[in-house]
Amino acid sequence: MTSRVTLVTGGTGGIGTAICKRLHDAGHRVATNYRDEARGRDWQARMKADGYDIALVQGDVASAEQCDTMIRQLETDLGPVEILVNNAGITRDTTFHKMTAQQWQEVIDTNLNSVFNVTRQVIEGMRERKWGRIVQISSINGQKGQYGQANYAAAKAGMHGFTISLAQENARFGITVNTVSPGYIGTDMVMAVPEQVREKIIAQIPTGRLGTPEEIAYAVGFFLSEEAGWITGANLSANGGQYMGW
Repeated sequence: MTSRVTLVTGGTGGIGTAICKRLHDAGHRVATNYRDEARGRDWQARMKADGYDIALVQGDVASAEQCDTMIRQLETDLGPVEILVNNAGITRDTTFHKMTAQQWQEVIDTNLNSVFNVTRQVIEGMRERKWGRIVQISSINGQKGQYGQANYAAAKAGMHGFTISLAQENARFGITVNTVSPGYIGTDMVMAVPEQVREKIIAQIPTGRLGTPEEIAYAVGFFLSEEAGWITGANLSANGGQYMGW
């Protein structure tokens, strides 16, 4: 297997960490971004203690200017980015009639505009080299919507619209672009929800349990393989059967 330079945005979170580990295990040279240096270095130290050498590069994916600097630094350190996983995301949940412009904009900037900001910096190189893999981490709530998440659902739905357009534009250049849409995953954020609320969520999942970050990482790894070169513009729902659409 060819070792590729890989960037996973938002890699220090629960799903991001699992993706970084899986791609490192597959032999790739993996990097992720950070905004808070102390937290980023602490995460990196914990990864190293577990045997994972993950590079860190500073940059807020909501900022086009910082993404330009971030990618330049990464490519100086490791080489051209060949695999990109757009995983960074935040929530600012509230019903729409109470939502502020700031709550809307922060989610759109981090979850959707970031996909443009980062991908724009690497796409031309992928086209020149005639190879690339890009995966967006969307959400079940981008497919079905969710009460109190108009901003989040809009951003996550937009990610797949981006996927299918970019896939069409770049297929002849050996670049695949796909989406993974996780359901409810047992990350720290979900496990922090009150148990009675969590039980109601699980009751709606046909498999009867939350997913694991490792299961989402497996789905991402599938799209990144050489054997998946004929699969582009696809969305893989990984939600335990909670939402089944075409």
